[in-house]
Amino acid sequence: MKKLIQIYLGVLTLTMVSCEILDEEPVSSFSAQGFYQTASDAQAGVYGIYDGLQSTLSRNFAFWGEGRGDAVNTSHSGDPLALMQNNLNTTLNSASWNTLYETISRANYAIKYVPQVFNGESENGQQLLGQARALRALCYFYAVRVWGDVPLVTEPYESIDQDIFIEKTDRELVLDQVVEDLLFASENCRATFGGERDRILFTQGGADALLTHVYMWRHEYALAIETADRVLNNSLYSLVTISEWSSIFTTGLSRETIFEIGYNETQTNFLRVLYALGSDSDYFPSEDFMDSFEEGDERQTLIYDVTLEQPRQIWKFFGKGFSDESADPSQNNIVLLRLADIMLLKAEAHANLIETDASNVDEALSLLNTIRTRAGLDELTQSDAETLYGDIESAILHERSIELSYEGHRWFDLVRNNKAVEVMGPLNGLSDELNLVWPIHQDAINRNPNLLQNDFYR
Repeated sequence: MKKLIQIYLGVLTLTMVSCEILDEEPVSSFSAQGFYQTASDAQAGVYGIYDGLQSTLSRNFAFWGEGRGDAVNTSHSGDPLALMQNNLNTTLNSASWNTLYETISRANYAIKYVPQVFNGESENGQQLLGQARALRALCYFYAVRVWGDVPLVTEPYESIDQDIFIEKTDRELVLDQVVEDLLFASENCRATFGGERDRILFTQGGADALLTHVYMWRHEYALAIETADRVLNNSLYSLVTISEWSSIFTTGLSRETIFEIGYNETQTNFLRVLYALGSDSDYFPSEDFMDSFEEGDERQTLIYDVTLEQPRQIWKFFGKGFSDESADPSQNNIVLLRLADIMLLKAEAHANLIETDASNVDEALSLLNTIRTRAGLDELTQSDAETLYGDIESAILHERSIELSYEGHRWFDLVRNNKAVEVMGPLNGLSDELNLVWPIHQDAINRNPNLLQNDFYR
């Protein structure tokens, strides 16, 4: 099934690359009107968006989600060191949004032309449109979390009469579009495709899971609980046992996965280079991360080599005992959304509502303790959580740092919980809220006279 996207892209021959959004001379490399003729064309066009996502997040999921957090250390120059030291600049690879907007461009073509193929609201056309809108929403959600205000482009570029020098849009308006797209996807994506496709294509459950993340980012806790409940009640998903935990990442396509990016021998990613390249990976566990485990946590030995004083590998994605000095690209899927993540977000939402309704204490602790007991840890009471971590919300944030380690969540968790300056300030001097976003890459500034650099980097 991981080869399915590749097969369709072979038919498509990657002509969907289209324009580089916001480039000086964006010229589409194909006529969308001519391409979208049949249902197979429409499906291939949507699979082309997944292909764009594969390239966009093959390394950036870790740069954007982990590189500025407290769980990683590095001996590499370039992005890994600059991010860890909070020394961001306008020429970093991770400051470029080119591939992200190329993926958005593919989505915009599909969103415009898929309905025309089906001449009405057919089930197949609507579910393809739902996938395209979910993928566009995912891209814009990353864009807002990384850069803040960003250009909002919702139409494909097809004419020289269109304005290509687009100004930034307020991040809340961009998130409004993200929510609108995901609500449509939640209604119109398929509940299930059957088999492995339920994990690598957007389903209704995937849209609901991503909506939960968006609502939590906006601190809309009641809405987050509502969408999280839909995920938790979805029969497609259930927690694996601790004996199966590693297989979520090493094998992929587990029953705990909600959405993962599929890779294979042709379409590869940088997981090995990021985390597991012997003594020379981009990242290895920080002292703070290693010291943060509670005694008896069965996940610790599955994440890194605890026998070494200074472990150089994170083997969570390749299995306990993994050792390989090869710099070959990785074929492992990247797990973006899974059930434990959504359970802990729901717990966090309840924790934030405790002041308005004390019954939220039990809801938050029940979800938190489900994840803890799977890892071999004792359940926490409210008193335990306050003694160990200060409050229930902080206990949940700590649990996310362990359970979801290196999956691309830590930095965003810190920002969402207003903890980034508090946690990272003593480590790298982060002190200004304006510094939480990345700079816009200098190439984009040079190409678009209407783009203003983010305030901290002017």
